[in-house]
Amino acid sequence: MSAADGGPGWAVTAEPFTTADATTLRRAYYAEVAGRYWKRSVTEAEVDQGMLDDPADGLEPPTGQFVVGRLDGRPLACGGIRLLDPATAELTRIYVDAAARGTGGGAALLAVLEEEAHALGAERVRLDTRTDLVEARALYARQGYREIPAYNSGPYAQHWFEKPLV
Repeated sequence: MSAADGGPGWAVTAEPFTTADATTLRRAYYAEVAGRYWKRSVTEAEVDQGMLDDPADGLEPPTGQFVVGRLDGRPLACGGIRLLDPATAELTRIYVDAAARGTGGGAALLAVLEEEAHALGAERVRLDTRTDLVEARALYARQGYREIPAYNSGPYAQHWFEKPLV
């Protein structure tokens, strides 16, 4: 599956989260979100530990999907979707490389992940994010996500969003 409504040059396809490209992107995601949270660069060991502490459970069929976004063939974005219940899917690990932001990659990721959620039977998509991830919150708002009351108590969750798929 590829995204038709992302920016020019973007292709987003389902891919196991264990491939080399998916792993590199997940590591970049952790390095960025941890670095922004701690307000410093993170070490490779800290990224390793972060990936162990937050495994990619549920991000493969039949409970979810992981996707990689490529801009002109270069892997520069990733994200996952997993079912929370039969009608509710959750976005996770949404990441676009800083050099590719503003090119439509985020919209392309969300379009494909929403299609994947619908294919899993979900009627709505939810997510949580942090206050400091302003680019992410702006992306979600532009793509029709609306803030909702907390649906989880994650240690880093400060904002919760939802979008109906029907």
